[in-house]
Amino acid sequence: MADHTAPIAHDTAEHRLADYRPPAFLVDTVDLIFDLDPAATRVRATIALRRNPAHGDPAAPLVLDGEDLTLESVAIDGEPCPEAQLTIADHMLTLTGVPDDFTLDTTVTIAPDRNTELSGLYVSGGDFFTQCEAEGFRRITFFPDRPDVMARYSATLIADAARYPVLLSNGNPVDRGTNPDGRHWVKWVDPHPKPSYLFALVAGDLESVHDTFTTASGRTVALGIYVRRGDEDRVAHAMECLKRSMRWDETAFGLEYDLDIFNIAAVSDFNMGAMENKGLNIFNTSLVLARPDTATDSDYQRIDRVIAHEYFHNWTGDRITCRDWFQLSLKEGLTVFRDQEYGADTTEASLSRIDDVKMLRFRQFPEDAGPLAHPVRPPAYRKIDNFYTATVYEKGAEVVRMIRTIIGREAFRRGIDIYFERHDNTAATIEDFVAAMHAASGFDFTGFMRWYDQSGTPNLSFEGRYDAAARQYHLTLRQSLPPTTNQPASTPFVIPVAMGLLGPNGDETPTRLHGEAEPVMGTRLLMLDAAEARFTFTDVAAEPTPSLLRGFSAPVRLTGYSRAQLATLAAHDTDGFNRWEAGHEHATQILLDAIAGEQRGESFTLDSGLREAMSAALGLADTNPALAARMLTLPSAEDLAARMAIVDPDAIHAVQTATRAAIGQAMIERFRATYARTGTTGSFSTDPASVGRRALHNITLAYLMAADPATGITLALEQTRAAPTMTEVLAALALLADTATPERDDALAAFHAKWRDDALVTDKWFRIQALSTAPDAIERIEALSHHQDFDLKNPNRVRALVGAFGMANPLRFHAANGAGYDFVARMILAIDQVNRQIAARTVEVFAGWQRYDPARQDKMRAALDRILAANTLSPNAREMATRARHG
Repeated sequence: MADHTAPIAHDTAEHRLADYRPPAFLVDTVDLIFDLDPAATRVRATIALRRNPAHGDPAAPLVLDGEDLTLESVAIDGEPCPEAQLTIADHMLTLTGVPDDFTLDTTVTIAPDRNTELSGLYVSGGDFFTQCEAEGFRRITFFPDRPDVMARYSATLIADAARYPVLLSNGNPVDRGTNPDGRHWVKWVDPHPKPSYLFALVAGDLESVHDTFTTASGRTVALGIYVRRGDEDRVAHAMECLKRSMRWDETAFGLEYDLDIFNIAAVSDFNMGAMENKGLNIFNTSLVLARPDTATDSDYQRIDRVIAHEYFHNWTGDRITCRDWFQLSLKEGLTVFRDQEYGADTTEASLSRIDDVKMLRFRQFPEDAGPLAHPVRPPAYRKIDNFYTATVYEKGAEVVRMIRTIIGREAFRRGIDIYFERHDNTAATIEDFVAAMHAASGFDFTGFMRWYDQSGTPNLSFEGRYDAAARQYHLTLRQSLPPTTNQPASTPFVIPVAMGLLGPNGDETPTRLHGEAEPVMGTRLLMLDAAEARFTFTDVAAEPTPSLLRGFSAPVRLTGYSRAQLATLAAHDTDGFNRWEAGHEHATQILLDAIAGEQRGESFTLDSGLREAMSAALGLADTNPALAARMLTLPSAEDLAARMAIVDPDAIHAVQTATRAAIGQAMIERFRATYARTGTTGSFSTDPASVGRRALHNITLAYLMAADPATGITLALEQTRAAPTMTEVLAALALLADTATPERDDALAAFHAKWRDDALVTDKWFRIQALSTAPDAIERIEALSHHQDFDLKNPNRVRALVGAFGMANPLRFHAANGAGYDFVARMILAIDQVNRQIAARTVEVFAGWQRYDPARQDKMRAALDRILAANTLSPNAREMATRARHG
């Protein structure tokens, strides 16, 4: 047969949910044989196909996706396919005149060592790995690469035994052997049907750590974590997290693991955090490897949550997958919700909720407010890789949480059971999930579905009026939704408002709505399903303070509180989240006033209310250090920017700096005392109290440095040299990085010299400098992009320098001279030549250009225009830049 090569995809066609059509052919089994070679891997695929009556066209050709493949042979039921029946065009293999039920054999050759996209089968550090979500399997062999084509897979891996002693794939190993030429082979069989995006393969010279888990029904599951040599001493935490996750899913949802083996493989070159391939999860090393001297407390927490997230996908993603990519939140939003619940159950619930909401506001709220806004279920896309977004994940989780809030925990659990009874081993839709919740509760979700179909973050406002004579409290709730780039008008959402009332002394007041027979103690639920609704509470003895959106019961922006009410809630609210939220909102309002004063040229004065609030927060140091650390943390630049009509990065930074210094000076002796008695002592632990003490230790150091820079620098230098944990070392190094001093240069040089052979710690070194607010930050970041340890081919290193700078250093990224924009635009164009997914995601940093002053707007638009003018720009980056530029 003539040589046929499927080119790299440059598809820019729009895919629309409204155009969904079932596949023309279904696949029953897929048998793969990999003859692994870095330069030329041969893949033979035997696929059992049958025509799908649901497609509707009995004469439809077989169309298989394929990208960057060299086709060697095609056979139908064992006979070579005539050339006249075969066409390769637009990265698809089309076969006409095929039977209704047949076996297709194809052989292709691919070059994993040239696959810098890290999609499909690729080589990292000399070892083989795969990443097939969303559309990577088409880079392995020709296939109907869509999630609603589910099949049972086997994979036989053949490789040189000395170079690749470890051969892993999905499912269970059923046979193995060694050939006379020194190559060995292992055959894996996955008994469960799955879509192609869940296929996985790992082959290499890897070390492993093993354990076992006994399921609730008494089965023993073999657990393995595979890492590169030398990393074996950093996987104990990940293994414990895995076992804890497995037990939690059995207890919380009755979901037991369903294979004999569960493996995790870690790779340093990876586009994502991790991937839930059935039975063989592949992880970024940053989310597996941890040791106290190399990983921070936040690293430990992220490892715990991501291990849990990917394991939970075994049921919500693998056993039930999504029918099409528009339903992505069906698996991701639901699974983020599940990992959030796991975090709440295994740590401290209110603190876990605070952290989750902070992440939502940092990542998703700006997305909803800018040109990249889209619904949780987008109606259309060009490149699905561009829709692995905070809206799909984090907001999708909030939508699931609202469903549980509305129908209650017991009905929600019944709904989960019904969902699995109806859809196990199928590709489902969001409607299927919501229908199960309706069946469990009887609640009509018709109006609620707007959360899936409308973009934007609703504004929720309230007014309260107390009628002393009638002993009634009238609460009016209003919602509005600003137009988004793709949605000029909207219909009111169904918003569950968890709430309570606090009396004049801060005590919880029983609530009775007009017409109710009995009062409700504690938190109750109000439903707002119109633009405005009024609720009357009776038998209210004195004017109350409403505590609204307890537990952040809906992903909205809430306004209407006076500062006196916020002070009451911060001091007395029985809901842990709302207590923190009130303090945070109080500080935000004060800092926003100070920013307005800074813009008017007024001198800074520390607000007495904020000083008192910070003093009260520090008073929690001994009883609840974790909460104290969170309450002592000032609103971030992103928090403040979100509340400004025109963002002023310089004024925000100036006020944050002045506030931190003033608070530090006002309480300097208390900060010194707290700093001296916190931090790591004795053996290392990740229990909440230990993590809280380290967090408090680090934030008190920040206040001390702000109050007295000379003394602070001395303390920070000593902490970088003597602290036993990376949490403390990195916090001190970050503070030094913000100073343009010789001490900074010495500390950074010493850190790099110590850790340059450790890739993950070196990533931290790059990130620390990317976040620096020092005056010479941009020049130093530019130099780091040419550093011998910087590698455009490694996504972790790119995210550490370029991504961190653009996403989390607003002061220097938005430098008035445009140097930050210029740097990131140039880097995007360079990254795009290596890895289009990473380049496309980096473009997001320009999405909020409309919210800045005209001069910055011009410079950001010019940067986007420069990106779009590149002739070689990938479809991924072009879609994101076009949306960011034009909405």
